[in-house]
Amino acid sequence: MTTIPTTSTPGATDDALDLSRVVIPLLRGVVYQADNAALWALLRRHQTRVKDHMAVMGLELVVDEAEGYAHLRQMDYDDIDVPRLIPRHRLSFRVSLLLALLRKRLAEFDASSSDPRLILTRDQIADLLRVHLPESTNEVRLTSEVDALITKVAALGFLRPITGQDRTYEVRRILKAYVDAQWLNEFDERLRDYLATLEPGAAEGSGDPAADRDAPNGWEPSDG
Repeated sequence: MTTIPTTSTPGATDDALDLSRVVIPLLRGVVYQADNAALWALLRRHQTRVKDHMAVMGLELVVDEAEGYAHLRQMDYDDIDVPRLIPRHRLSFRVSLLLALLRKRLAEFDASSSDPRLILTRDQIADLLRVHLPESTNEVRLTSEVDALITKVAALGFLRPITGQDRTYEVRRILKAYVDAQWLNEFDERLRDYLATLEPGAAEGSGDPAADRDAPNGWEPSDG
């Protein structure tokens, strides 16, 4: 049997490897310029190719140069039934609450600081939540709930523990893409309804107002 030797053009092979080096991290989660400048430069160099490659899988490449991050988003085909590569996830009310509070805190931070990194301690996060939780919540229960919420939000990729600093977290800037003005307005309405149920003499309700809700954009980022 005769074996036909295969040849490849070095440049073409390098381009394919470069594409893989960008595509694989994007499929795993959010790519940040600050975390990997070389990967970011590679993404910018091959952005058109990466965008076309992802479109074949029904994914949209979103690059925010001002904020320094890139991520993938499932394309919307309206009523056409297309398999989803990125599954839809649902968020509990209190996870949604923490995301909304962190998003507002990030907006305040950006308006008053030139530092791109918002760093919060667990106690500061607890203070954000405290005013929106029932007064009957004691400190032990609050501490336990805050820790659980932080763990969930970190798993989603919106908080990152700071190495060497106990219980200190960076609020990831991808939160700005995930929680937009419309989402905040809708959630504020739900929050007002929820807080009304906590007023003395209010009729007993079901507690958290919306149980679970779809995550905005049907997309769950993570740091991979």
